[in-house]
Amino acid sequence: MSLQHSFSYWERTAFTDNADVIIIGSGIVGLSAALHLKNTQPALKVTVLERGFLPCGASTKNAGFACFGTISEQISYLKRSSERDVLQLADYKWRGLQRLRENLGDVNIDYHEYGGYELFMNYEAAEAEEALDRLTYFNNLLKQVTGNADIYAVADVKIAGFGFAKVSHMIRNRFEGQIHTGKMMRTLLNRVYENDVLVLNNCSVDCIEQAEGHISVATPRGNFKASKVILATNAFAAQLYPELDVVPGRGQVLVTKPIAGLKLKGTYHFKEGYYYFRNIDGRVLFGGGRNLDFKKEQTWDFGHTEQVKASLVQYLHEVILPGQDFEIDYWWSGIMGFGDDISPIIKEVQPNVFCAVRCNGMGVAMGSLVGEEVARLACP
Repeated sequence: MSLQHSFSYWERTAFTDNADVIIIGSGIVGLSAALHLKNTQPALKVTVLERGFLPCGASTKNAGFACFGTISEQISYLKRSSERDVLQLADYKWRGLQRLRENLGDVNIDYHEYGGYELFMNYEAAEAEEALDRLTYFNNLLKQVTGNADIYAVADVKIAGFGFAKVSHMIRNRFEGQIHTGKMMRTLLNRVYENDVLVLNNCSVDCIEQAEGHISVATPRGNFKASKVILATNAFAAQLYPELDVVPGRGQVLVTKPIAGLKLKGTYHFKEGYYYFRNIDGRVLFGGGRNLDFKKEQTWDFGHTEQVKASLVQYLHEVILPGQDFEIDYWWSGIMGFGDDISPIIKEVQPNVFCAVRCNGMGVAMGSLVGEEVARLACP
């Protein structure tokens, strides 16, 4: 007997067959979409299907950076897109961060605005010069977003105080912050539970099909019915819709054991943001390195490579914590979604099936607004 036929009448009428909207993915985007739907149309019956025990992907596996871009990242975007596109993306991330804080509250997500820093190594004179030359330009450009032109500033005098080695220049972004993404997701889950959203875990989706008068969502647990479906699986979207321009990018991360007298306070980036670290509970959280082998890190598989692990450990010893004793407590990895276009994909992929994917490693910053936008598109 199939699982579909094993559902009781009660289960079919209360769980599997009664949704107005099914959202696939319980990360930042999916839960933000659910929250917006219930806030604006409380009578809607909303069900969220999540493949993992906890949200898969990156929502609870990221570094907790509440940031909207270093100078080098902005330069990189400008080389690929127009000034207008760069400005729109920065505005989107800035407003997304404000919405996240408004929705959940700074205390609940452990938000701290300690500022962010971009590091340039001794051998990166050309990269540092390019960034410093564009500092005033980006301050003036992004003033349209933040309302303040005092965003980026030279911070070389702080290098020694942080204890870094082999770093020649540093640029500070005063508006960057950090959050505890585990607390963020627990708060977001509590918000949707309070609004009578059904979240079902360990329920992966095999396919989405048009049926007579509804959309059928097939899972190993059985089939679900809904009037509309929102796909919010970010990096994993192409598993259901291969035509979407979304490729996975694995981020490998470590956290040290607590370090006595840790000097770090803030979020830090180098190599155009491909490496990133921060303080958390007296520890150093450090991740990145997918630029060492983009093809190998373009995977849906969680895990680690010796090449990236060795690179992260070397930077800890030689740059971040030179001459200091430390121990690595544990490692993890998350899967982000990337594409050629710097903007997320928010559109109808087939009748009554919508997607909100490709956050390009900036899910914390833009996820709240991406979720809201797809919710408005699906249920105006």
